[in-house]
Amino acid sequence: MVQALVRETNATWVDICPLDAIAPNTGVCALVKGEQVAIFRVGNEADVFALSNYDPFSKAFVLSRGIIGDRNGIPKVAAPIYKQNFNLITGQCLDDETVSIPTFTVRVVEERVQVAVEEVA
Repeated sequence: MVQALVRETNATWVDICPLDAIAPNTGVCALVKGEQVAIFRVGNEADVFALSNYDPFSKAFVLSRGIIGDRNGIPKVAAPIYKQNFNLITGQCLDDETVSIPTFTVRVVEERVQVAVEEVA
């Protein structure tokens, strides 16, 4: 699993759901500190990724309903409305290099999915 590193001292982990609540190769949406976060489970293991649920092309909160896949080995989600593809690791749009969306650090601990929220000092 490839994930961004988070300095534990600057983040709070928010418990989202059991891993098995997310079917393999699908996404779910969670409200994390007032923000919609799309959480994706890639494959049958505990490979999880988290992006903003907001699709900047359709201007709708729908990315969690996108289609999971890969492009040249890069895990991606295709937005459900206009089908733009976003890199699940970086949030970069694979079809328009001028567009990217926020990513969130996510982990699985004791079969529970958790998302990191940066704390403001």
